[in-house]
Amino acid sequence: MIPRYSRPEMRAIWTDENKLNLWLQIEMHASEALVKEGIVPKADFARMQAGAKKCFADLPGLVQRQKELERTLNHDVIGFTTAVAEKINHKASRWLHFGLTSSDIVDTAFAVQMKQSAELLIKDVKKVRKAIAKQARRHKFTPCIGRSHGIQAEPTTFGLKMALMYDEFGRALERLERAKEISSIGKLSGAVGTNAHLPPRVENYVCRKLGVKPAPMATQVIQRDNHAEFLNAIAVVGASMERWAVEFRHLQRTEVLEAEEPFTKGQKGSSAMPHKRNPITWERITGLSRVLRGNAVAAMENVALWHERDISHSSVERVIFPDSCTLLNYMFSLLQKMMEGLNVYPKNMKKNLGISLGMWNSQTVLLALIRKGLTREDAYALVQRNAMETWAVKHAGRDDADFLEQLMADPDVSRHFKEAELKSLCSVEFHQRHINSRFKTLGL
Repeated sequence: MIPRYSRPEMRAIWTDENKLNLWLQIEMHASEALVKEGIVPKADFARMQAGAKKCFADLPGLVQRQKELERTLNHDVIGFTTAVAEKINHKASRWLHFGLTSSDIVDTAFAVQMKQSAELLIKDVKKVRKAIAKQARRHKFTPCIGRSHGIQAEPTTFGLKMALMYDEFGRALERLERAKEISSIGKLSGAVGTNAHLPPRVENYVCRKLGVKPAPMATQVIQRDNHAEFLNAIAVVGASMERWAVEFRHLQRTEVLEAEEPFTKGQKGSSAMPHKRNPITWERITGLSRVLRGNAVAAMENVALWHERDISHSSVERVIFPDSCTLLNYMFSLLQKMMEGLNVYPKNMKKNLGISLGMWNSQTVLLALIRKGLTREDAYALVQRNAMETWAVKHAGRDDADFLEQLMADPDVSRHFKEAELKSLCSVEFHQRHINSRFKTLGL
C-alpha cells in the first residue's frame, strides 16, 4: 500500500523483514521438532541455531541476500533457504526445510501475519467504539429529525444515531474476532497434505509455537475459503464505515449542517473557493471502502484452485492482503479522529426539525385516532388531508403554516381530543420516551 494510506504498525506486519522472520521461525521450530523425533542430531541443530541467530540479528541483510538469490533462482523460498544455509555454513544446513514444501512455510507465516493484522484491527475498532460511545452519551437527548428516502420522517436524537453506529461497530468487532480465528491456521503437511515426510506431531509443535492451529485438512495449501472469509470480513467492516461516511456527508451539506467533520487550524478547503469546508475525510473513507470490496472479490476468485494446488492465488494475495489490512487500519485512524473531533450543531438540528411544520407527528395522530375508534382508513384520510393543507399553506408563501394548528382547527379531528392531549402527542418528548431503555440494551 502507498505510504499515504499506511500506518507504521500495520505496515511493519507486511514487510519482507517480518515475513522472513516468520519463515525462519517456522524452519527452526520444525528442525527443533525433528530433534525430538530423533531425526536431526542435537549437534547439527546447534549449528543451525547459530546460523539462524545471525539471520535474526540482521533481517534486512537476510532480505537483501534472499532477493539477490531469487533473481537467479526465480524462487523466493529457495532463495531464502539458500541465504540461511550460507549463514549456517555447515553441512548441518542439510536439515533446513527437511520434509517441507514451500507452502508449509509461506501459508503458515501468512496465517501469523493475518492474525497479527486482525489483532491490530481489533484494537482499532475498540478505540473507535469508545469515541462513538462518548458522542452517543453526550447527545442522548439532542433532538434531530430522522429521514427516510432522504425526506423528513419522525424525530429521533443524535445520540440514538450514534448508538446505532456503536451497535454496528460492535458487529464489526465480532467480524474481526471471527476473522482472527479463521485465519490463525497453519500447515506443515507436505506437498499434497498427506504428512508423508513429516508426522503430524511436527506440524502440531510448530503451530503451537506460533500461536496458530493446525489445519484439520489441507492440500499443498491451506484452503482459500478461509482467506476469502477474512477479506470479506474486512470488506464488510469497510462497508459499515462507508455507510456512516455517507451519513455524515449528507449531514454536512450546507442546507442541513447538523454535523461537520473537524476543520483544523491552517486547513484549506477548495483551491478556488476559500469559504469551502468540504467533507474530504468522509469522502476518502467512502472511496477506500470500494477498494476493500474489490479486494474481497479477488479473494473469492482465489478459492477455486486446480487439484491440490496451483499458484494463481499467490500473486493476488501479495497485493490484496497487505493492502486491505493496511487500508482498514488507516481508515480506522480516520474514523477515530472524525468521531473525537466531530462538530455537532444542535441549533441547526432544532431548526431543521421545524421545516416540516410539525407534520412529523402524523403517525402519532393517526394511531391516536385509531385508539379513539376510527378505522385506519378514515384516520389516515383525516391526517393526510390536514398534512396536505399544511403544505399548501406553506407553498402559498404564507408563514402561518403549522400542522398542530391545522389539526386543532379541523372539527373532524379536534372533537376527538382535548387541546392539551393533542399538544402532548405532538411533541418531541413523545418520541424520546424509550431512549433510556435503548441505551441500556447497548450497555451505554
